[in-house]
Amino acid sequence: MRTIPRASFFAAAFSLAMAGAAVAADLPASNYPYYTAPASYSAYSWAGPYLGGTLGYEWGSVSNNPTHPSGVAGGLEAGFNWQHGNFVYGAETDFSLSGAEDTFAPWQFSNPWFGTVRGRAGVAINNVLVYGTAGLGYGELTADTSGNLSESHTSFGWVAGVGAEVGLTPQWSAKAEWLYLDFANRGYSVTGANNGLAANLLRLGVNYHF
Repeated sequence: MRTIPRASFFAAAFSLAMAGAAVAADLPASNYPYYTAPASYSAYSWAGPYLGGTLGYEWGSVSNNPTHPSGVAGGLEAGFNWQHGNFVYGAETDFSLSGAEDTFAPWQFSNPWFGTVRGRAGVAINNVLVYGTAGLGYGELTADTSGNLSESHTSFGWVAGVGAEVGLTPQWSAKAEWLYLDFANRGYSVTGANNGLAANLLRLGVNYHF
């Protein structure tokens, strides 16, 4: 029997190995299973302070009087949020100027300004926050008569409502909110009655988060 030289055997094995590597390199990458790490998930953060502005429409009624003041209202707001998982809670305060007024001869009532100090709590689904809010409301109610008599009182009361806020970027968010304000009655000499204001407020807002 003829014996194959050892050097020839190793040379042939090396040639076959190189040919196999070349064929494998030519095969499409899709023929090989591969693994990639899942994309990292970064949830939107609602935590921290914010400052913004609001603009909306107010409409309501004066107790013990037939007037129904209504008009555009807008102002500034500021707040702070804490966040635990999907649960977001915090505090917010705002101050608004209002054009809400109505005349029913011989009286005219107007609500030139108002403010609130409220707690907020809600559930966040990434960059969407749905919340409820309630707290203290205060504002001025002015009564005028056809005899050029005017009387103003600052009243306190309560406020409650609901809203939704959407994070547009890590710093900016936009919201829509409905509030119900109820200011306590005060005695007015020009009307000879106790008058207060109950009003609805529907507004939009934009906030900057620090």
